[in-house]
Amino acid sequence: MSGAALGLEIVFVFFLALFLLHRYGDFKKQHRLVIVATLLAWYLCFLIVFILPLDVSTTIYNRCKLAVNSSPAESNGSYVTLAPSKQKCFKPWSYIPDGIMPIFWRVVYWTSQFLTWILLPFMQSYARSGGFSITGKIKTALIENAIYYGTYLLIFGAFLIYVAVNPNFNLQWNQLQTIGIAAANTWGLFLLVLLLGYGLVEIPRSHWNGAKRGYLLMKTYFKAAKLMTEKADAEENLEDIMEEVRKVSESIKYNHPLRKCVDTILKKCPTEYQERMGRNMDDYEDFDERQNSYPSEKSLAKLHKQVIYSVQRHRRTQVQWQILLEQAFYLEDVAKNESSATRQFVHTFHSQEPENKIIQYFYTPTVEWYWECLLRPWFYRVLAVVLATFSVIVVWSECTFFSTRPVLSLFAVFIQLAEKTYNYIYIEMACFLTIFFLSICVYSTVFRIRVFNYYYLASHHQTDAYSLLFSGMLFCRLTPPLCLNFLGLTHMDATISHKNTQPTAYTSIMGSMRVLSFIADGFYIYYPMLVVILCIATYFSLGTRCLNLLGFQQFMGDSEMTSDLIDEGKELIRREKRKRQRQEEGENRRREWKERYGNRDESTRSRAVHTDQKESSFSETNANRPLSKYTRSNGRTERDRIELLQDAEPLDFNADSVNDDPLESDLGR
Repeated sequence: MSGAALGLEIVFVFFLALFLLHRYGDFKKQHRLVIVATLLAWYLCFLIVFILPLDVSTTIYNRCKLAVNSSPAESNGSYVTLAPSKQKCFKPWSYIPDGIMPIFWRVVYWTSQFLTWILLPFMQSYARSGGFSITGKIKTALIENAIYYGTYLLIFGAFLIYVAVNPNFNLQWNQLQTIGIAAANTWGLFLLVLLLGYGLVEIPRSHWNGAKRGYLLMKTYFKAAKLMTEKADAEENLEDIMEEVRKVSESIKYNHPLRKCVDTILKKCPTEYQERMGRNMDDYEDFDERQNSYPSEKSLAKLHKQVIYSVQRHRRTQVQWQILLEQAFYLEDVAKNESSATRQFVHTFHSQEPENKIIQYFYTPTVEWYWECLLRPWFYRVLAVVLATFSVIVVWSECTFFSTRPVLSLFAVFIQLAEKTYNYIYIEMACFLTIFFLSICVYSTVFRIRVFNYYYLASHHQTDAYSLLFSGMLFCRLTPPLCLNFLGLTHMDATISHKNTQPTAYTSIMGSMRVLSFIADGFYIYYPMLVVILCIATYFSLGTRCLNLLGFQQFMGDSEMTSDLIDEGKELIRREKRKRQRQEEGENRRREWKERYGNRDESTRSRAVHTDQKESSFSETNANRPLSKYTRSNGRTERDRIELLQDAEPLDFNADSVNDDPLESDLGR
């Protein structure tokens, strides 16, 4: 059982990261290296969160063994018995043998740091590059990251020169390694507190507001108005870019050296634009560099980059609009069904996707009505209260975790009580819930924030490669300081507890922060207290109000602009609803017509086929008979038909009058 828990968690976390990446990324259209790098970054960060509770329980057992070995003891099976007090140190069910966890943490930590500081920034520039070859993209990525890498090398080189010149410093390699880790964790902790302060308030509040049907519907109308503006902007931007592509495609002929670059750009365009522009292969005139001015390869690379961005943005807004429409229609259905006397949920529109038969069997309209109209609001309220309680405990512990006598951090109190009885199941569950809640508050903020169109994680496979890689960088930078902050809250970090006990394997990899005392005793202890100020600012929506004053529309109930956008979104949803109703009515009429007249049409068609068969058989039998008997009559009939055609005269519609008697007309001629 010692290695089974570690193996199960490794496999489970991999599929969890793969599921989330499949929800946000697109495996079919995005580059495989982007998918692999993002998956590895997410996987390593989630793995640290899930494995750290096992490290805590293993460390507590190792401390017990050290305490037992320091006094006369007896060994008995899976536990060690202390002779004087008969104390038992039970081995936890998830115990990991010595030597495994340090190697595991070292591989995971340094791989994540290599990803976040070297590989992922390079791949970001590579993914955004508009180059037409691998060499060109690598060259562009190196140029863009030269300043980024050069800044770090300059700072590190200046620090090494200062240490080498100053005789008071005698730093070894381990101490330099610890300083580098401390610098990375300091940057991560600075960003961690900002995201944590927002998530501790916004997550309970979002679940509490989720119980308000009117609130959700109004916010959906608000989102619809904003998304329609963004959708129109994306369509206009795409039209402008496609016009530039058309001009370039018409100017560069088939035998131009840059025609391959133009063809690459055309392949990235939507299908309807490709059909409209074509490949311009109908003009076989040779190009003349002296008469025409052609764009350079650098300008084509810039255009290629713009095409990729505009197409991705247009596709994303289209998908998000359809998802938002379904959400708005469903919330309107919930509002209508709340006053239903039959207590059966009735949908205005049928689901466009086929429903699972098992879910359809258990999730009946009656069950759906009770869940959506009665149980779900109360469930969200209870969940919001539980999450708010966790948030209060986290804020209190962040402000008091440095106090060891008495122990004021509630998480440390819980762990120490369980450590006295060696209840490893309780220890692992308490540690897992604590670090899981902290991770949800931080990671959910990463998924929610949007920096214009520069960084945006959109679900339903609509996230671009740059945003996926950027999220991987954020996760790798936030997870190590998050784990150190968790160990400080539970007093498992010797730097916080000030006890000469065995540290966890994760802390031993981080090294002793005593090398930089002003960081260990100052920044790591007092900076997390700022989470209180950030929580207060988030509770009163100070950031939202500032953005609203700057002109960025934010959902605020007491704003006139918000009311106007809600009315606009309501009208947009009503218009789309009428359009959807007309489409369904047309489909229903066609379906009824097929059901009513489909059999009659089939019978008529079968009769026609049967008649044709009879005529063909009759003609075949006549053809098989002797032709000499009918030769004269057939010839006469043919001559009569020719004479009638020759005698026929066309009517003159331009004449003054038309005579009814054809003989009079002949006499007149």
